[in-house]
Amino acid sequence: MAMFLITFAVMLIVIAIMAIGVIFGRRAIKGSCGGGMSKAECVCVEKCDKRKKMEAEANLIQES
Repeated sequence: MAMFLITFAVMLIVIAIMAIGVIFGRRAIKGSCGGGMSKAECVCVEKCDKRKKMEAEANLIQES
C-alpha cells in the first residue's frame, strides 16, 4: 500500500508541474496536424509541414 501511495503522489506532482508549465507558458498542449487522410479538418493556427504536404498531394490527385 505504501508503494501505491508513493507512486500516486509522484504522479500528482508530475501532473501539477506540467499544468504549471502550461499556465505560465501560455501555450496550449497540442497534437500534430499530420493525421491520416481523413476528411477531418486541422485545428492548428498554422499547419505543420506534414499537413501542408498531405493537402498538396490531395489537391494534385483531385485536379487529375
